[in-house]
Amino acid sequence: MSIGQLIWLVFRIGKWAAWVSFFAYTVAVVLDRPSYVSMYGLLLRSTEVWLFGLPVLAVTLGFLELMMRERAGIARPNYFRLMPPTSN
Repeated sequence: MSIGQLIWLVFRIGKWAAWVSFFAYTVAVVLDRPSYVSMYGLLLRSTEVWLFGLPVLAVTLGFLELMMRERAGIARPNYFRLMPPTSN
């Protein structure tokens, strides 16, 4: 595995980890709402940052993954496949 493929794989794993973290945090906010809102019923600043920042991070990592795929010369992956396809 070349360094380009390794960086591509790191971006790919990071993107999915960010999406999973976002959805898990969203479920946590829904299940335990009083811990994430102020006394006036508004979201806490930290909650807003996490709910906005995690999807932005995931999309940014997705763009970096696409960039790295092109630079590493990796063929477009099949859906639901983690490792890049082998070259012929």
